[in-house]
Amino acid sequence: MGTFTALDLAVFLGFMGLVVGVSLWAGRRERDAEDYFLAGRRLTWWLVGFSLIASNISTEHFVGMAGSAFGRVGLAIASYEWMAAVTLVIVAVWLLPKFLRAGIYTMPEYLEHRYDHGTRAIMAVYLLAAYVIVFLATVVYSGAMALNGIFELPALFADRFGLSLAADAPWRESAEFWSTVAGIWLIGLVAGAYTVYGGLTAVVWSDLLQGAALLLGAALVTGLALAELGDGSVLAGWSSFTAANEGKLHTVLPWNDPDVPWLAVFVGGLWIPNLFYWGLNQFITQRTLGAKSVAEGQKGILFAALIKLAIPFVIVMPGIMAWQLYGPQIEALGGNAGDKAYPYMIAHLLPPQLRGVMFAALCGAVMSSFNSGINSASTIFTIDLYKRYLRPDSTPENDVRVGRWATAAIVLVACLWAPVISSFEGVFAYIQEIWGFISPGILAVFVVGILNPRTPPAAARAALLLGVPLYAVARFGAAVVDSEWMRAFNGIAFLHHMAMIFIVLVGVMLAMTARAPLAAPRQLPVGRIDCTPHPRVKLYGGAVVALTAALYAVFW
Repeated sequence: MGTFTALDLAVFLGFMGLVVGVSLWAGRRERDAEDYFLAGRRLTWWLVGFSLIASNISTEHFVGMAGSAFGRVGLAIASYEWMAAVTLVIVAVWLLPKFLRAGIYTMPEYLEHRYDHGTRAIMAVYLLAAYVIVFLATVVYSGAMALNGIFELPALFADRFGLSLAADAPWRESAEFWSTVAGIWLIGLVAGAYTVYGGLTAVVWSDLLQGAALLLGAALVTGLALAELGDGSVLAGWSSFTAANEGKLHTVLPWNDPDVPWLAVFVGGLWIPNLFYWGLNQFITQRTLGAKSVAEGQKGILFAALIKLAIPFVIVMPGIMAWQLYGPQIEALGGNAGDKAYPYMIAHLLPPQLRGVMFAALCGAVMSSFNSGINSASTIFTIDLYKRYLRPDSTPENDVRVGRWATAAIVLVACLWAPVISSFEGVFAYIQEIWGFISPGILAVFVVGILNPRTPPAAARAALLLGVPLYAVARFGAAVVDSEWMRAFNGIAFLHHMAMIFIVLVGVMLAMTARAPLAAPRQLPVGRIDCTPHPRVKLYGGAVVALTAALYAVFW
């Protein structure tokens, strides 16, 4: 299992060469900031849709989300995907037209137009730090973990240096650590190279290729797992799977479940990270801001929503299948066993001829998310910080040059931080919990600012600054005030904490607005793209919501 065949290597190198070649070709004409950071605002709906999915789905899903399904949570973790589809409908109908009409490059830029430059700076710093410490580092770490599991890189490392990988061997952890570090830098440097050169255009075209490979590879693994469960028959395998895992195939868990409580899913905290992630997060919104028109952007978002509905069938359910097929063997691996479930299953299911195909698909998934993240982080640094505060008179050509240097620096920092994530319990939980420091405050600032045009800048700054310490107290307050009440409060689901903090911050903003409202609403700029909405966007959006409801009815 730990060796390549010549065919494996040929498939992998051919796919990577195709991705890099197409990306460099697509990004060859990026001369000014709009070209480099927003693909010249020329993106069509199918590029927007595929790029959204490919940027979102990566090995933190294959490793982290499938790992959660392997463990106690089961199919309930799919709520992150299915409720995201509903969230995307809200973004397409309500938020996207407002952002494109303003002609902005970044989400923090919108806050300056609505509030002031201080609000913009706070959000820009938050996002830049979160992308490097939370998102980008997690993508390359989980990617390296997947490579370790599929290709047994620790064993290859141990063999190379004559080390033992026995459970009690003193070198075991070192072999696993250094093979992970090697995978981190391999992924980071390859993905960073063409992103530095081509900007968002290179990113979306690589997303198209890598997203297709990702979905096909995931579907292949699901089919092989079902065939294994059904002694060669996929239909028999599905019957075996549903019968043996009836207890795990439920999307609704108790209201006080520590991971996915139903109260948070339908009316509470899950909406906070979802609305932030899909509607206000530069990493995602950058490809919609590059749409050639509002109608094209809306079609692309709804296309992505349909794909999101299918994701649990090829990522979450295989995590449960791994439990049925190899549960004891995976748990014997120790550590965060769930995070090793999907890679272990791939290593034991795929024949040697297909190993290079899946390797290419997984590397594509990692690089697709990673290059999207570093491009968005460099956009925020260049547009919101460098050009706004350090050099306001910077030329478009210099903006591109600074963006490329920023991209390279962000890659290095993310790769250096990534090994630290191994000390946290579960990749997917790490991502979701850490985003909670900033997502309630950012969402409150946008929602209140859009719905109430009299809200003053001081209210927005207060919400952004208060959100971080409030979340810290909610999650870790018992470390400072060790009381039974605080321990109980810290122990409830982090999604409930997000909902409570969001409500508190909205209350603070409304109170400050009532006390000192703006004398007159601020005038937002008007961009130059076609802002006519798609005539059937509400009809298509309603269809997505209906399909989501049907899935919940089936897997209640």
